[in-house]
Formats: sequence, C-alpha cells, structure tokens
Amino acid sequence: MRLFAAVLPTRAAVDELAVRIDRLRALPGAGDLRWTGRAGWHFTLAFMGEVDDGLVPELCTRLARAAHRTAPFPLRLHGGGRFGRRVLWAGAAGGLDEMRLLADRADAAARRAGIPMDEHRRYHAHLTVARSRTDATDLRPFVEGLQDLEGTRWNVAELVLVRSNLPGGGAAGQAPRYEAVGSWPLGGAS
Repeated sequence: MRLFAAVLPTRAAVDELAVRIDRLRALPGAGDLRWTGRAGWHFTLAFMGEVDDGLVPELCTRLARAAHRTAPFPLRLHGGGRFGRRVLWAGAAGGLDEMRLLADRADAAARRAGIPMDEHRRYHAHLTVARSRTDATDLRPFVEGLQDLEGTRWNVAELVLVRSNLPGGGAAGQAPRYEAVGSWPLGGAS
C-alpha cells in the first residue's frame, strides 16, 4: 500500500479553498496546470511510500500513540506559494508548531514500525493545489492569487492514515484516489 499520514481540512475549509481555486483556474495559463481536486486536498505529515501490508498493524498502533500524545490545535488556510517552478500550494496558519510536532511523531511512528523513511527534513505545512506540466509555466500570478487567502479557523482533532491509489494505465489527467485506512483522535479530542 502507498501510504501517508495527514491532516484533512474540514468541509468548510475545503469549500472556502474551492472558491479561491475557481478564481485561479480562470487566470491565463491555468490550462497548463494539473489542478488537484477537493477529494485530494490534505496536509501531508509523513509520506511513507509503498508499505508492506504486514507492517500496517504496527504502524497503526504507533500512529494511535502519536495522536494520543498530541493535543488538538487550531488551523486555518493562509496564503500560498510555490515549490520551484512546478508546485503551487495553499499554506496554513495557527498551530503550526503543534502540526510540526505531529508530523515529527508520525515520521517517528513509521520508522519505529520498520518503514524506511526518506531523510528527515523540517516540516512545511502546505496543501498542494496544482502542479505545472513544464518548467515554462509562470506560477507567479497564481501565487499572487493566494497571497491574501485567509480561511476560517478550525480545530484539528485527528490524525489520518491515507492510502494513495495511483491511476492505472497511465491515462492523462487522472489523479490519485485517496482513502482513509485509519484515523485516531488527538489527545483530549472526543
């Protein structure tokens, strides 16, 4: 299974972001981007890649502990940016220290469950909204269109383990399909 740990935005946050993304999709050059859809919007905490089915029970146990040790925290969509010339993202504000801690704990949970993880790097909260098909696309107008994004605050109350199902057959325009494998309330969440 191709897995990652994530924080999922609330439906209200997704709806707010969708309004902004619809405006961005009307900008010149938007057709050169592959836009992620509502169902794919998430904040990845720890990407695990392909995980042997036999490791999943231990991973779930360890992620449950990580969630239990982390208090719920406030979050909201805030601003945006780009990674290089290819990835456009919406940012977050609020409990970013708590989110980094949860990301570190999810990464450690995966390592302790026996999953080889990429080199650890400082967590940067972002939600990918589009990817460029080439380096030639100018992402600046889209980044500018996200700069004043100020979403409504919500409380992050759970850690989710997500399975990414890649599209088969290499059909152009198809996006991965995501499904929750498990979720655990953060400490103090009901």
